[in-house]
Parts: sequence; structure tokens; C-alpha cells
Amino acid sequence: MSQPFVTTVNNGIAEMILDKPPVNAFNTAGWYAIAGEIDALGINPEVRVIIIAAAGKGFCAGVDIKELAAEPNRIVGVNKGNYETFRAIHLNPKPVIIALHGFVLGGGIGMAGAADILVASDCARFGVPEIDRGAMGGGAHLQRMFPVQKVRYMYFTGEFIDAAEAYRLGAVEKVVPRDELLPTARDIAAKIAEKSPAMVKLAKEALNGIEDGNLEDKYRWEQGFTLEAYTMDDSQESRDAFVQKRDVTFREQD
Repeated sequence: MSQPFVTTVNNGIAEMILDKPPVNAFNTAGWYAIAGEIDALGINPEVRVIIIAAAGKGFCAGVDIKELAAEPNRIVGVNKGNYETFRAIHLNPKPVIIALHGFVLGGGIGMAGAADILVASDCARFGVPEIDRGAMGGGAHLQRMFPVQKVRYMYFTGEFIDAAEAYRLGAVEKVVPRDELLPTARDIAAKIAEKSPAMVKLAKEALNGIEDGNLEDKYRWEQGFTLEAYTMDDSQESRDAFVQKRDVTFREQD
């Protein structure tokens, strides 16, 4: 099976391009492969900075809902793959820059929220539609990007915000036209690659250590609620309706 990404390394800068048509939604194996590649780049002595971007219509639509609709028990493996991917970014010894375009959803939010620096094209849109897919998760990483009340609004409504709003809220370093996205990320990466690798590594470890709370522990807490959600009829109905492209019908609550 081919990997859902392409990786290159030049002048100390690794570029990992996600490429899983049509929407960069990854199944269990895909998430594990992505995590493994990011970990490998982190210990590669030729790499000083990592850029993650994507081909296609958008950055990442999250998990493969069709896989989970057919086999809900796979949620445990998907959860673990998500966790390992976000951890590989956040705790990577190398700075990770993520270049975002189009839709940034679900697992895409987790990746973005785990990153060190974000740049976005003016077409980028951010969302956590989990509430409409019968799942939980992503709040810990979203809250690393946006204020608490904005996170709750997005979480409860499933509504998206655009790149301009993400920039206004301070999550995104720059918003640029689509064709300038990778060049912008490369310019930032080149500045970092010129610094002492030892000092950059220390800086990232220090900055992670002073963050408010443990991101990985908070995400683990959330994942427990995703597992609980998957025991509910409404959760399965949400996924079935999404896959079948129909309106959902929720049962009356007792």
C-alpha cells in the first residue's frame, strides 16, 4: 500500500505533503504512517525544520468516516493513530510549520493545533464537525489556537471560521494567496534552519514545558468521551447519515 504522503529533504528543511484523494481523510493505517514519518524526520540529523502541507482541495478532512461507519470498533485504533500523529508534531524535537489551505477539519485541526507555526492560504477554513459525526475530540488542540469561548462556539455548532478570523485571533502567522503558501512556509523554515540546531531543540523543549497543562493528557481525556459517544445510537446515526448523504434522525431522549 502506498503511503498517503510524499516527503523530501533539502537544505535542512523536510517537506511532508499529505496526498490522499479526494479530501485527505485518513484511515487507521494512514494515521499511523503519518505519525511514524514525522517521528522519523524528528530524529533525522539532516532535518532542522519540518513543513507539513497538503495536495488537493484541502489540508485534511480528518478521519475516514466511511471506515468508522462500517466498523465502529475501529475507533480505538483511529484514536491511537490520531494521538500519535499529534504527539509526533507537538513533542517533535524539530520545529514544525504547517501550511494550511482549504478545509482544516477534525484531525487536521489536531495537527494544526499541535504545530509550532501556522501559515494559511486565504481559502483556508477551520472546523470541528465532530458533533455532527457522532464523535468528540479536537478541543484541546483547538484551544491551543483560539480563545475558550470561540472554541466552544465552534465545538457546539460545528460552524467553520475562515483564515482571516484565524489570523485575527492570533493562531496563524500569515495569510497569503494559495500559490504563495509553500514559499511562505519555506521562507520561515529557512530562517529557523540557519539557527543552531542545539539551541532550537532546547527552545522547543523549553516552550513546550511552560505551556498551560499537558496537551497530550488533555487530548487523552477527550478521547475517552469519543469512546463513550460511540456507544450511543445517535453516534452511529450521525455517521450513517453522513455516509448516506441524508438528514439525521435522532431518537427522543428519555
